Amino acid sequence: MRVWFASFLLLFTLAQLFKWMKHLSLPLPVFILAGLLLAIASNYDKRSGWPFGNQISESKPNNPDNQ
Repeated sequence: MRVWFASFLLLFTLAQLFKWMKHLSLPLPVFILAGLLLAIASNYDKRSGWPFGNQISESKPNNPDNQ
């Protein structure tokens, strides 16, 4: 019985959300900004091509023998 009730609530919520989203209209700059933010977020770990992405600090040499 719980599964049926949870399924009904989920489907009802999805149907109402779809009905609300059908009437929603956003201006084009909002979509452009959202796409830009998604592109930045999805490629955040691949920033090695940037000139400032992989700068090695000169103050801390990577020498494991001096520990």
